Amino acid sequence: MNESYPSEQAIGIEYYVSETAGVGGILRAQPDDFVVTEIEKFDTEPAGADAGAYPYLIIRAQLYNRETNEFVQALSSRLGISRKRIDWAGTKDKRAVSTQLFSIKGIDPEAITEVELGRSVEIDIVGRAGRALEFGDLAGNQFTITVSDPERPENAKEITDELETFGDGTVGVPNYFGQQRFGSMRPITHEVGLSILREDWEDAVRTYVAEPAETEPEKTQQIRQTAGSHLAASELQQALDVLPNRLDYERTLVHALIEGKSHKEAIETLPWNLQRLFVHAVQSYIFNRILSRRLEEGISFVEPVPGDVVCFADRSAPEGVVIPDTDRTQTVSEARVETVSRHCKRQRAFITAPLVGTETDLGSGKIGEIERDVLEALDIDTRSFALPDDWASEGTRRAIFLPVEPEITQDPLQFSFALPKGSYATVVMREYLKTPPVELG
Repeated sequence: MNESYPSEQAIGIEYYVSETAGVGGILRAQPDDFVVTEIEKFDTEPAGADAGAYPYLIIRAQLYNRETNEFVQALSSRLGISRKRIDWAGTKDKRAVSTQLFSIKGIDPEAITEVELGRSVEIDIVGRAGRALEFGDLAGNQFTITVSDPERPENAKEITDELETFGDGTVGVPNYFGQQRFGSMRPITHEVGLSILREDWEDAVRTYVAEPAETEPEKTQQIRQTAGSHLAASELQQALDVLPNRLDYERTLVHALIEGKSHKEAIETLPWNLQRLFVHAVQSYIFNRILSRRLEEGISFVEPVPGDVVCFADRSAPEGVVIPDTDRTQTVSEARVETVSRHCKRQRAFITAPLVGTETDLGSGKIGEIERDVLEALDIDTRSFALPDDWASEGTRRAIFLPVEPEITQDPLQFSFALPKGSYATVVMREYLKTPPVELG
């Protein structure tokens, strides 16, 4: 196996599973080179339904080069409402053309049609619902991705063949959490999360504000180092003065400290989905490291071994999308290996690894040994996730193999495929491009 780039290794992604040289090139040279559309799975009533019984207006927004949080902030400001009244099923990246659903509490359709958000946004009224959208209220995403300036576009077919060998007849990749989970330019959310697990809130603030990354511009690295020196000396106003407006969340944290809030309270001033991401990023980092260890040990991702925990396919998934149902799991015994293997071959079952939390039951045998080794190396166990307030996590499981059926065209080199919710297109594309993560966007 080929080793990955250092910035990928920093988030637990150690290897490529294909050997052929990548096609090269870059993603997202233009926003419309990366088109993502939600595969919806949310029932609505007509827009004219009783607002008392169905208080949530559901809209579909196409965003051009606008990040989800940025759009929500602008929309709530134009509507004159709290951003807490707006919810969505999945966060999308900025440099893309993304189409997704949003729910807005207590708003009439007329208010949406009158709002002005510029040419970068197109909004359609979908209907009404009795509840808000929740994170994960989608089946998956459909991607159309164009690669700019590829060096070896002809290698795409050979890479696909190798990914089919890895999947024992099914094209697929390890279901890693991608760079975006940890921060595309500065992958430190898991480091902040590790500080939160230790309830070292001061270090959590310091890491988020002042920990530089080599992938950032040199000037930004210097700004963080200077701000960190002021934080260490309790020179809060000087730290705030150093931070430019574009580092708005960093400024939010320091401003909260100036107002007399504790470090924990400062973290709690960040958007709720960003707060939640910190501990989730630790779980994702552990998951990535478990997958990399499995690759090192040469254990199949599609043929279960004794001690594996498998989940079964979601029977209610829309046609054309295979969704693992991690609420239906089974530990694979020696006697059941052959039977479960047949289910995995037909994509009726999927091998999983834990997103560790307080209720996690680790695997047994060699699989359990790998999981425990990863946790011990981080000085973490399941009890570490018994945190105060909303930071605690019971944990869940996640499929380790990501099947994909890419349609690939040349001139321009373009990939089209659907993925289940929670999976990352860049995890697929990294196998094809094999370029530094920053070029994957």
